[in-house]
Amino acid sequence: MTYPEPREWAADEAVTHLFVAHYRPLVRLATLLLHDQGAAEEIVQDGYVALHGRWARLRDADKALCYLRTSVVNRCRSALRHRRVVEAHLATARPRADVPSAEIGALDLLRQDAVITALRALPTRQREAVVLRYYAELSEAETAALMGVSRGAVKSHTFRGLAALKQSLEAQR
Repeated sequence: MTYPEPREWAADEAVTHLFVAHYRPLVRLATLLLHDQGAAEEIVQDGYVALHGRWARLRDADKALCYLRTSVVNRCRSALRHRRVVEAHLATARPRADVPSAEIGALDLLRQDAVITALRALPTRQREAVVLRYYAELSEAETAALMGVSRGAVKSHTFRGLAALKQSLEAQR
């Protein structure tokens, strides 16, 4: 079977022939430059897409393979520059030492759920007193005014509520 001259091929036909004949060597070239097989395959595929889009403007169809190689090498250079910029940014943007790990965050959520469950189990006045004093950070006087009770009652409800919370949370351990 004889094929027409490359100059006479349509873009689809030309790119198909070039792909069959040169895809693997171009991927090896890109892999050697990038040290990343997946990125190399993407770059070579992008090179073929670009060649297909420019096929009608290609002056010398015999130089299509040269165009592909140049495209792959230039795209690898761009990928390496991008990688260096990302690595430099990551090197300067290290997480702060005081940021808790994901495990600690998960444990905190479990503890928070346990506290909320224990709070819901408290009698209404004790729950109100504890929430207003420690969550809303209100003073005894402000809490008493909101609850419509004396400051002494706020102290009593808060004390009993905290004792019940402590007992409930220790029982869950």
